[in-house]
This record gives sequence, structure tokens and C-alpha cells, in this order.
Amino acid sequence: MRLRSVSFVLVVACALAFVLAVPATASALTPVEELGKYLLFDANLSTPPGQSCAACHAPEVGYTGPDAAVNAGTVVYPGAVHTRFGNRKPPSVAYGGDSPVLYYDDVEEVWIGGMFWDGRATGWTLGDPLAEQAQGPFLNPLEQNNPNPRLVVFMVSMSSYADLFEAVWGPGSLDFVKSVDVAYEYIARSIAAYERSAEVNPFSSEFDEFWDATKAAGVDASTIDVDNWWQFVGYGLSDDEVYGFAVYNDEDKGKCGLCHTLDEGSAGYPLFTDFTYDNLGIPKYPYNPFYTMPKKWNPDGYDWIDPGLGGFLQAAGFSEDTYEAEWGKHKVPSLRNVDKRPTADFVKTFGHNGYFKSLEEIVHFYNTRDVESEDWPAPEVSENMNADELGDLGLTPAEEAAIVTFMKTLTDM
Repeated sequence: MRLRSVSFVLVVACALAFVLAVPATASALTPVEELGKYLLFDANLSTPPGQSCAACHAPEVGYTGPDAAVNAGTVVYPGAVHTRFGNRKPPSVAYGGDSPVLYYDDVEEVWIGGMFWDGRATGWTLGDPLAEQAQGPFLNPLEQNNPNPRLVVFMVSMSSYADLFEAVWGPGSLDFVKSVDVAYEYIARSIAAYERSAEVNPFSSEFDEFWDATKAAGVDASTIDVDNWWQFVGYGLSDDEVYGFAVYNDEDKGKCGLCHTLDEGSAGYPLFTDFTYDNLGIPKYPYNPFYTMPKKWNPDGYDWIDPGLGGFLQAAGFSEDTYEAEWGKHKVPSLRNVDKRPTADFVKTFGHNGYFKSLEEIVHFYNTRDVESEDWPAPEVSENMNADELGDLGLTPAEEAAIVTFMKTLTDM
């Protein structure tokens, strides 16, 4: 069969000449994890070739956007066709493997699980939201821009790691004629396996050492607050870091732990997310290039509003009552590696649209969003805005700074 792609010859040439620039392995990988790593860093798996998954999800910044200039400016990264842009900042692909298949909790009355900021990688098809997330960018015209799964499978079949693929998934597993859907699923599951690996999720931060030390001493660190924080000194964190942890976790102070919870994941450490969705009242980010994208992708132009989970639920055919209740909500991200950066002056962004350029700024927003004298811009979506757990916390500047100090202990070594 003949692939109907104007870039077919170019793809073949690049694939045959493929030399993969993959960072050195920090820890032993299983064969499927190693395969997933090759796939994540393969810049030939786009049309035109040149953009890997790691272009937006790089290890040196915690598997999110690695370009400081982009983070300081547009926030949204250009796709393989460099005049095309999506509409949100790249989420981290690390520490997401415990996110469940998207479901509605009738008791708590919240949606839980899924992947992407809007939950559209539900897990309803593959049973694994992380694998479904891995399939998305390959076919997104604003990202890697491949016209169909067949071309992706074909390019993998021409790669230097094709033998490893068949060693992992079996002879003939890269059949891009008769078994495209199966092979494409194998690609996604391989990437998800790497994203769940100890190399991507090492749990090697100062906080993890502290967590281990408190558990070994029979001390429950999840009970920390501003009244008892001194009891947790001496387990590896500085006094300032411990106090910041206390303000973070105190339900009458920072309230951060209400959503970025201390519940342990499958590895036995907190993941700093409850996998739910929230509207924080973040303002529109005016420099988002998606506003100027052609009507084919953004018919609303500058009037576009990010509906988050509600938009996905509407597109998926849920009732008006269901999706309107989730309008403007985005997934609560893990705070692990929230401050990981290659240099001290490297710019990172925070919030689903990257509105905030520092931890100090977003913590101050959480604290003062609803304080009139602060004069924050209006929220992008005012419906369903969380007014119980942020907005007017009454934190002092020292308490804000303490929370930031604590969050910096979540950076893997």
C-alpha cells in the first residue's frame, strides 16, 4: 500500500539516517521502558520531522516545557509546523501514572482522573489515561501533525530501535498495513511505561528523604500544621522548610494540601495531587498565540475562552447540567518538580495557561485573588470558581515565602 503523504520521501530519508539523541539512562530500565524512552525522544515522529515528545516534555525541567524564552513569552509551544500553536502550556508527563481512568465520584461530587489539562485522555478506551495521552500529540495538527497512526507506525518501523520494538511486543508488531491500531497502541503503552519508570519518577527529592525519615521514626508527617510543626524538625529539612510545609498543609492557612494532597501513591510517597479538577479563577493570558490561529482551529479568535473539563464533557456528549458544572475547571497538577530548572534564572510558568512566571506570583495569587486592593485581572472563566480554598487566605508575606521555600524541596536530585 502507498502512504498518501507529501512528506513521505523526506520521512523515509530521515528515518533511514536516524541518529537518536537520548539522554543517558539514570537508572536501569526494563526493555519496554527503554523502548518508551526512544519513542519519547525521537524527533522523526512528526510531520515534518523535527519534533519529539520531549520538545515539550523535557527531563531537565520536570518533563514540561524546556525553553525559557517560550515560557517567558507565548508559553504555548510551536508544533512541528512552527506557525501552529495549541492553547495550553505543556503539562508534566512525570508522576502521572497513578491517575485513574476518568470517573465521577458521586459522594464527593467531583470528576477524578484522566490526563491532559481537560481530562480528554480519559482511559475509557485503553484503560490507561497515560497511554491515551501519549497517542494524542502525534495526530494533533497543532503539535506533531501526523496525518494518521499508520505514518507514525511506519516511521517507528524504519527507526534504529525497531528491533527492540519487536523484541518487546513480538514479531510483526510493527505491521503498518494490517495491524496499525494494535501497533499504535503498543507505541502509546511503551511511552506510558517509560513515563512510569523510576527514571522519570525517582522520588529522590529532599522531601522524599524527609518522608522516609519520619516514617522510619513512626512519625506521621501528613498531620503537620502551624501548631505542631516543631515536632517535625530534625528529619532532614531545614526549620524554614518544615515551617513552610506546615503552612502549606494547614487547613486554616495555606490550604494547599486540600487539593495537592499528601495521599501516598503506589510508590509509597505523596504525589501532591488528588487528580481532580478546579477553576482557580486564573486570568486570560493575553500573549497566547492560539488567539491568532486560523478559524479552522480557533473560530472564536480573541474571544476564545478555555472551558477545560467542561469543554471536553460537552464535546463528549454529556448533558448540559453535567458539563456546565465543570466549565473552566482544569486538572490539579502534581507539585513534584514544580521548581525543577537547569539554572536559577530559567523561567518556568505556572497555571494551565502559564499566566504566572514564578512560584512567588502564583502563591500570592492564591492568597489574594479576591482582595480588592490587589487588583488582579478578571478570571477567564468566572463560573464554578473555587472560593473556599483560595482567594483571601490572609497569609503574611513571610507565610507566602515559606510555602515557596517548601515547594522547592520537591525537586528531584
